[in-house]
Amino acid sequence: QVQLVESGGGLVQAGGSLRLSCAASGRTFSGYAMAWFRQGPGKERDFVAAISRSGDTTYYRDSVKGRFTISRDNAKNTVYLQMNNLKPEDTAVYYCAADPLFKVDRSYAYWGQGTQVTVSS
Repeated sequence: QVQLVESGGGLVQAGGSLRLSCAASGRTFSGYAMAWFRQGPGKERDFVAAISRSGDTTYYRDSVKGRFTISRDNAKNTVYLQMNNLKPEDTAVYYCAADPLFKVDRSYAYWGQGTQVTVSS
């Protein structure tokens, strides 16, 4: 079992930045690929970014490439999502997820409770 707790969400103006954090506890953190997903109002939960267990491989949805960066610190059991040049369409609840396999679909085994990101125009 892995427990995930997100933090760092909030209200920011368009063009601003936020850094989300996801702290993991339970099983060995380095044994899990990590990902961020988001769910906007009335929308499905969409993949945002993923990072492999060692951190040497990352993958992003096209709309956030060049603006968002996923990273992890295995010594701190934490994964991050640095979000720059935020746009109103980035407004969503952001979820952290963990799975033994690196993938970009929603079949991750473990999920956090989410953190709200609101970008005003």
